[in-house]
Amino acid sequence: MTAPLHVLVIEDDPNVRLGCEQALQLAGIAVDAVGSAEAGLAKLGAGFPGIVVTDMRLPGADGLAVVRRARELDPDLPVIMITGHGDVTLAVEAMRSGAYDFIQKPFAPDLLVEVVRRALDKRALALEVVELRRRLEQRDGLDAALIGRSPQMERLRRLILDVAGQTVDVLIHGETGTGKELVARCLHDRGPRRKANFVALNCGGLPDNLLDSELFGHEAGAFTGAQKRRVGKIEHASGGTLFLDELESMPMAVQIKLLRVLQERVIERLGSNQLLPVDTRVVAATKDDLLELANQGKFRADLYYRLNVVTIELPPLRERREDIPLLLEHFLLQAAQRFERPLPAVSPEHMSRLMAHGWPGNVRELRNVADCLVLGVANAVLGTAGSVATLSLAEQVEHFERSLIDAELRRQAGNLSRAAEALHVAKTTLHDKIRKYGLGARDA
Repeated sequence: MTAPLHVLVIEDDPNVRLGCEQALQLAGIAVDAVGSAEAGLAKLGAGFPGIVVTDMRLPGADGLAVVRRARELDPDLPVIMITGHGDVTLAVEAMRSGAYDFIQKPFAPDLLVEVVRRALDKRALALEVVELRRRLEQRDGLDAALIGRSPQMERLRRLILDVAGQTVDVLIHGETGTGKELVARCLHDRGPRRKANFVALNCGGLPDNLLDSELFGHEAGAFTGAQKRRVGKIEHASGGTLFLDELESMPMAVQIKLLRVLQERVIERLGSNQLLPVDTRVVAATKDDLLELANQGKFRADLYYRLNVVTIELPPLRERREDIPLLLEHFLLQAAQRFERPLPAVSPEHMSRLMAHGWPGNVRELRNVADCLVLGVANAVLGTAGSVATLSLAEQVEHFERSLIDAELRRQAGNLSRAAEALHVAKTTLHDKIRKYGLGARDA
């Protein structure tokens, strides 16, 4: 919000109006005061950056008219009613009409300030949600799906736009939680195949004997329990996209059949001798180094090279920390809407912990943290559910150092010597820090 929140006071008694103004100004609250409902309503509108305090009895339109009109303009606009001693019935009616609260005359200035501060907090939260929703709605295309302003995300979006319209198969490589299926969907949705099916299959989520049938389908009687013909995932995705997640877990026998599909674009259902042409784009995803697995004999090298025409590398969250605030904002808004809870404030201490965390679960882990913040429950990253203690400089440095060492060890596959060389520290020094932070490494 560009303008600070302020209070609009509607009160026809000049002495009471002046008293309200002075009490709020002394409390550091901006205030604007008018003497009639008509003058006050002229200042209101949707998104009014503040709250309203109005007397019940006014010349012309009364306080109830102000409440009802304010509700019409903006249902989330808090209106505080000032009532006389004998107006309790009217105050109850005002609350039923949508008033935020009411104060009975005569009242102490401290009471007015207290009720106003609560209403301002509520208004600030409502306007923040509106602003976040507006910003999310303004995002279009890949900016809305793949959130981030880091150079890595800019390059990722450009590559997806370059590749989406092509018929080439794609290999997506990234750690757990980096959004591999989301990228696959972006490739599908922004290409000419978007009107056909996007079919996802987790290769590690099915037993070997069922994966064959899931991919290629089967004829009735092909095996025990196959009572009728079944169309497989590859055939179902013809004209569209087949997304194969955790490709590294695909059995060797199935890899051979998939390679034939990629080369010849035909399939053969289990129990059938008929070749069926398919026009399926394959997008495969893996968290492992398939070339290394191929060198170890755990993955077919020919399948790797067949898929490796275009490879999309997804950056881990720890390598694009500048995107954390924007991603957190996005996930908090989603969680607040999903759980129907208010949007929580993120303190500098919270953000400090988030920026220093190593994020082994990447974006998925950050989304879980956002859910916990909205629900007000404890989580491993922020610790307690409530406000966290302020981190000292030494603690912040330790958090950051741990995340850097952890990231380098991951890049070097746990090799202590190579990590020490990359970080420009002595091997013994790095070994001590690894023990201090409880990280894992192996000797060269």
